[in-house]
Amino acid sequence: MHKGIISVLSGALFALSGCSMPSEVSSGVTQMRLAHNMSESHPVHKSLAYFTERVREKSGGELSFQIYANGQLGSEREVIELVQTGAVDVTKVSATALESFSNIYSLFSIPYLFANPEHYYRVMDSDIATDIYQQTADNGFFGLTYYDSGIRNVYTIDTPVRTPADMRGLKLRVQPSQTALEMTRLMGGAPTPMAYGEVYTALQQGVIDGTENNETALTSSNHGEVAKEYSYTAHAIVPDLLIFSQHRWESFTPQQQTWLREAAIESTAFHKELWAKEIEQAVTKAQEMGVNFHHDVDVEAFRESVAPMHERVMENPVLAPLYKRIQELTES
Repeated sequence: MHKGIISVLSGALFALSGCSMPSEVSSGVTQMRLAHNMSESHPVHKSLAYFTERVREKSGGELSFQIYANGQLGSEREVIELVQTGAVDVTKVSATALESFSNIYSLFSIPYLFANPEHYYRVMDSDIATDIYQQTADNGFFGLTYYDSGIRNVYTIDTPVRTPADMRGLKLRVQPSQTALEMTRLMGGAPTPMAYGEVYTALQQGVIDGTENNETALTSSNHGEVAKEYSYTAHAIVPDLLIFSQHRWESFTPQQQTWLREAAIESTAFHKELWAKEIEQAVTKAQEMGVNFHHDVDVEAFRESVAPMHERVMENPVLAPLYKRIQELTES
């Protein structure tokens, strides 16, 4: 992002918060900024609110957050860069958005990396995830915890997708990531990178034929109003990550860091329970909106179509060791 854009967004921060940098107030309370691009009704927002409340409680009010939802402070990439500059202290982003900051995060976007949700949780709760989180410390931020972002599936305006042949010619919005672009091409579609906040209008105007995401996108972002065919391709389980400014983190005492880590872990557990309920409710609500859910998908055909991506990872000297560790946890 150009320095001019960073300056504009930083200026917006001052206007929104009514205070100057750094995020301190005279009462001795450290006030921090947490930004994300989801609506306030989304389960991720609720889990982030839980995280900030637990931090406040553990610190006796010593540490406090102001949450900026709905992409108020920019796209995921823009906010990541604000975290790097210290204008934002914490943000929640998809692991896919971190690829351009460290190629190590491209692992999470490899389609069919995880055999099932149980495998995913084993990996994310292991030291494999912790090792990955630390890869960007020299870039100004690191991962503190993760939030379940569900299983990603393809949904379109009016075309059920059961095989790669059904994807042919479909313009699908993907996250701005080389991995997502390649995956969609191999699966048969025509990838269109686009910010999440632009998807509804793009679907409504026919700029794209569909996109891929979990079921909550149909309801929390109202995609189900215009996209009526949801197909369980189950091609990816990509975590949302809570990333923290390295500079801000180093300003804390060991005790303050402990409060933050504990609250983060607790918020992940809170989110797991909340997420399962939200998915069930989202499906019910989406059906009421007229969305059709298709389970009769040839998942194996899609898995075979993206096999070259797995083969290339195994040839990468940096990614291959982590990939092997992840696969070793398939059965445990």
